[in-house]
Amino acid sequence: MKVMKFGGTSVGSPDRMRSVIPLINDGEQNLVVLSAMSGTTNSLVEISDLLYAGKQEEAVHKIGLLREKYHKVIEDLYTTEQYKYKAFETVNSLLNDIDGLTSLKHSKQYEKIILSKGELMSSSMFYYLLLENNIDCVLLPALNFMRIDKDGEPDTYYIAENFRRELDAHPGHNIIITQGFICRNAQGETDNLKRGGSDFTASLLGAAVNASEIQIWTDINGFHNNDPRLVENTEVIREISFDEAAELAYFGAKILHPSSVNPAREKNIPVRLKNTMDPHDQGTIITSSYIPQDYKAVAAKDGISAIRIHSDRMLMAYGFMRKVFEIFETYKTPIDMVATSEVSVSITVDDSQHLDQIAHELQALGSVEIEKDQTIICIVGDFRADKKGSAPEIFEALNSISLKMISYGGSSHSLSLLIDTKDKTDALRLLHKYLFNH
Repeated sequence: MKVMKFGGTSVGSPDRMRSVIPLINDGEQNLVVLSAMSGTTNSLVEISDLLYAGKQEEAVHKIGLLREKYHKVIEDLYTTEQYKYKAFETVNSLLNDIDGLTSLKHSKQYEKIILSKGELMSSSMFYYLLLENNIDCVLLPALNFMRIDKDGEPDTYYIAENFRRELDAHPGHNIIITQGFICRNAQGETDNLKRGGSDFTASLLGAAVNASEIQIWTDINGFHNNDPRLVENTEVIREISFDEAAELAYFGAKILHPSSVNPAREKNIPVRLKNTMDPHDQGTIITSSYIPQDYKAVAAKDGISAIRIHSDRMLMAYGFMRKVFEIFETYKTPIDMVATSEVSVSITVDDSQHLDQIAHELQALGSVEIEKDQTIICIVGDFRADKKGSAPEIFEALNSISLKMISYGGSSHSLSLLIDTKDKTDALRLLHKYLFNH
């Protein structure tokens, strides 16, 4: 079985949905994981935020606009009244569920229910499109087998057992459709795998069935060696290892969800990144094979805050770092980079939700400074400890850029730098010039 995930732009219009059909109808058994149509999740977030703010009338107006959008899509997507009716009925039912929440006191759980409607609408519409074209398929609800545990992590045993049970209950179909992103939590409530979670769904299900390959279809021809939105003359990386791909995905390459690499890596399942707008391009293949190369790619991660703790108590002391990390653990805030000296420690985070509380507790350990609007630049390449002379070009390139932190040695595949976000574009272009165009 091959797993094929299609992102929001890949199913973002009737024409795009129709163009997916020949990609999945190739005679093989394919599990098709679908995201919401592009723009839908943003609209649903707006509706949820309006309800949370008590602005029911504005929320109802937004729901009406979304209903109009989908009605137009349905009119264009189907040629028969039978399937137009089925799609209208399903979409109206799902949007009516959101309408029903407008009269209730909003809670964060309602947001999860609202967000789930995007994937439920796109997968149902695509399923009807295949049936209208006399293509044999089955739609399996992700809420029947996708689940996260009490810590918000995927319950891989539950997922594998229940997904196989669903497959066994619907044998003989070459095309199996399900939703990405959405799941249930440990209490059985509707939940999700966060933004970009459809990639994660595809990887988890691919691992559950030992898929031959996991394909992530989007609107770009795979990993580029720099951000093509900001840098000219970038090139597609045709082959990359799981470890290198994980670094790129985590540090800003938007084409792949960071968490989606690990399930495939554990089962050694190749992951291929493909472009629905250019399906004949080979894309990027991610495998366990590692091809050493001084510099392979550069990625940037915005929205970073740097926290610096200065304390004379660190000098010749043990247990200090444990106390620091325990505070971040208390607020479930992951740390990206760490740099230390005898009397200070600098830490970066990309989740600022509890930053004020964290800073308050850290003040018991020493003086605290916070600097926001920071960006991590990650250079992926060959940084093995026994390799000599691979980094000078980086610092030569960034001679005019103020470097706030450097993380080197934690990974043999990357070197990371912290800079002001205002310098990001210049930094990416300079690195491209010195690392790839020399």
